Amino acid sequence: MKFNKILVTGADGFIGSHLSEYLIRQGYNVRAFVLYNSFNSWGWLDTVSRDVRDSLDIFTGDVRDPNGVRIAVQGCDAILHLAALIAIPYSYHSPDTYVDTNIRGTLNILQAARDVGVSKIVQTSTSEVYGTAQFVPITEQHPLHPQSPYAATKVAADQLALSFHRSFDLPVAVIRPFNTYGPRQSARAVIPTIITQIAKGKTTLHLGALSPTRDFSYVMDTVRAFESVLCASEAVGKTLNAGSGFEISIGDTARMIADIMQTDVQIICDDERLRPANSEVERLWADTSQLRSVTSWQPEYGSKEGFRNGLRKTVAWFSNQNNLSRYKADIYNM
Repeated sequence: MKFNKILVTGADGFIGSHLSEYLIRQGYNVRAFVLYNSFNSWGWLDTVSRDVRDSLDIFTGDVRDPNGVRIAVQGCDAILHLAALIAIPYSYHSPDTYVDTNIRGTLNILQAARDVGVSKIVQTSTSEVYGTAQFVPITEQHPLHPQSPYAATKVAADQLALSFHRSFDLPVAVIRPFNTYGPRQSARAVIPTIITQIAKGKTTLHLGALSPTRDFSYVMDTVRAFESVLCASEAVGKTLNAGSGFEISIGDTARMIADIMQTDVQIICDDERLRPANSEVERLWADTSQLRSVTSWQPEYGSKEGFRNGLRKTVAWFSNQNNLSRYKADIYNM
């Protein structure tokens, strides 16, 4: 599938900025939808190279506003919808904002896309919708069992998107990334939490639960998965897992990072960082065979050694003082 102009929502965020940058370098025409703010900040897009930034068509707005969304969609024939609130602990605190952004924001995108007649919409899901694995590896047929308000709103957004496909023949595909990591990620996520604490000289790490396992995917693998789903006509109407196919515990992840950073650390389970007992997702491990059958995508950072390579790149980025100074390693980032 070929596209004249692609709208990327959430382009100012972690994955969205990498995706926008990648698409520009691949020769796509990109409109980057960033959250309006009085500082005129474009989030992580402010840090990309000047040639990339100058090639982007920046649109400032809010996906919660249907009028702004309609304007943003004009002239675009594809949408990669990443804009969302994603922090799980904050969803316990302020679930209304997740309903407004993740569900109503998605509805606004879908309605505008239907009005304009776009050729493809890729809705961004999350592995959190599965909850603790009932079987592994997790296929797309795994039951949906959201264990947090965040995950519940993502289930609703995904199903809303698929309902527009079934009801109105809107060309929707759902990509379901597992735990993406890499440069620019927020310290509300565990890998930046570990790296920034060590990089700022801490030898005692404060983390949440150490036994849960995750399928960590390096951000460039996730970005290429988005492009693959975007370009594959066979992806329409489908939900596709994107992960590394490799499972590792949080505790072992912390020890691997400490080894890469050549540091001896003591790991403390901090009660403040624990999810409520019934909300903790204990195990995630992706089956990506459906994505690989529909597209030509393969993870470049799969397996334990691939994970270590991705961590090396991530550690190198965070260890740069200009990048590290953006993070508050001495507090719990909710």
